[in-house]
Amino acid sequence: MTDLFPAPVPLPPMAEALRPKSLDEFVGQQHLLGPGKPLRLAFDSGKPHSMILWGPPGVGKTTLARLMADAFDAQFIALSAVFSGVKDIKDAVRRAEEALATSGKRTILFVDEVHRFNKAQQDAFLPFVERGLLTFVGATTENPSFEVIGALLSRTSVYVLKSLSETELGTLFDRAAREALPGLAFDANARVRVIGLADGDARRLLNLLEIIQTAAAGAGVKKIDGDLVQNALARNLRRFDKGGDAFYEQISALHKSVRGSNPDASLYWLVRMLDGGADPLYLGRRMVRMAVEDVGLADPRALRVALDACETYERLGT
Repeated sequence: MTDLFPAPVPLPPMAEALRPKSLDEFVGQQHLLGPGKPLRLAFDSGKPHSMILWGPPGVGKTTLARLMADAFDAQFIALSAVFSGVKDIKDAVRRAEEALATSGKRTILFVDEVHRFNKAQQDAFLPFVERGLLTFVGATTENPSFEVIGALLSRTSVYVLKSLSETELGTLFDRAAREALPGLAFDANARVRVIGLADGDARRLLNLLEIIQTAAAGAGVKKIDGDLVQNALARNLRRFDKGGDAFYEQISALHKSVRGSNPDASLYWLVRMLDGGADPLYLGRRMVRMAVEDVGLADPRALRVALDACETYERLGT
């Protein structure tokens, strides 16, 4: 019997509504999906294999897993390591066994934030991945060499996903403007600002466009310029983490820029880390090290300047 008063269905955000339905719609990761590349070969062969997708947020890890399930006509089960435990893993195994017995379908088990599972929870996957009952696809933003147990790593291939380039974000921007924002027109300055604020993150780009759409509707405007973008969006935080891969990649970039005598790059990485929320005293200690190790006798005053900067910050703060 049809319900006369169906439960309201939540309206999906733009990032979900525009999620690619096929590999041709997928933007980015051409080092994995281009002709002759590993994931393209897996799609073309029709033979899925267990893997771990390692990369920053918003680069397509979940989307790739869903596309695999469609391409291989497999049952798709998604777990989040934040909310799931061994009981959920056992339930996924039961569903996989039922699907194989009743329809002959394989099962792709997608585990988001797999690095949050402890050793015992990760161990629970091993016998079923070994048997081939589950095709395991894990997604992580942390280095799997440190966060995933060796036994699971040995049964999977690790693929590194990269942040989207400005050109790739531009492609996604144009598609979103065409399909989801048909009544709005963006000038060149607005487009550049939105792409810059997205910082290589496709999900963030679409979320920003959704905020701009709401702001434009409230203001009753159809033409989006750079000023409207600046006013509509809150202060943007650059991609950064405290103690994770992005943190060490950026501090390494700062050291290498100083070592390479590139003042523009040095200032960029210093300000980017401060903008992302790095502890200024930590950066001060790093500058003291650079003054000793990288500058040295080339400028004996560098150490004194770095020490004075740290002491001044300790006394006065920001």
